[in-house]
Amino acid sequence: MKTKTGDFVLPGDALGVTEEYDPADWTFDDEGKIRSLVAGTVSLDNRNKRISIIPKTNYPSILKNGVVVCGQISEVRGQRALMKIEGVKDTKRSLVTNFSGGIHISQADKGYVAKLTDEFHIGDLVEAKVTKIIGLDNVDLTTAEKELGVIKAMCTNCRAYMKQMSKNEVLCPRCGRKERRKISSNYEG
Repeated sequence: MKTKTGDFVLPGDALGVTEEYDPADWTFDDEGKIRSLVAGTVSLDNRNKRISIIPKTNYPSILKNGVVVCGQISEVRGQRALMKIEGVKDTKRSLVTNFSGGIHISQADKGYVAKLTDEFHIGDLVEAKVTKIIGLDNVDLTTAEKELGVIKAMCTNCRAYMKQMSKNEVLCPRCGRKERRKISSNYEG
C-alpha cells in the first residue's frame, strides 16, 4: 500500500493505514485501513499526516465536521436520538453512501435537557450539525444552536405534521394533540 500523491484510485481502494495517516476529504477509515470514497487523485499531506482524494468528476456531497445535515429521527433512546441522514443542507447531490447519526442528550439543546423525548420523536425531520465522524454508522450530531433542531414535527398520535405554537411547542391540526420539541428557527409549518 505505497500510495503516493498523484496516483489515480477508485472507490474502495486501500490508500494507507491509520497508523501513518489520518483520513481526510473523500476517504474513510475501514478498521485501520484508509480507503477512497470516490474515483480521483491521491493527495498526501506529509506535514499534517493526512491523506485525501481530489475527485475527478462532479462529486456527491460529503460529510465532514461542521456541515449541517438533514435527516429523519428513527429512534429515541434514553440518552441518544438516532437519525437517518438524508443529505447535506443546501446541496442537490445525494451523499456517497447511507449514514446514521446520533444526537446525545447533552448536544440536543443549550442548557439542561431532562428528557430527550421532549426534544425529538420518531419521524421528525431534523437539521443537525456534524461534530464527529467515526465510520458510516457512527456520526455524532448536535442541535444546540438556534437554527438547528426539528424543522417538521410528526404527531405521535396520528402521524400528521404539526404546526408550531410557541418556541418549543407544536400542535397537531388533525387530532389537536400538543407536544414539546427542540424546534429550529427554520421550522416549516
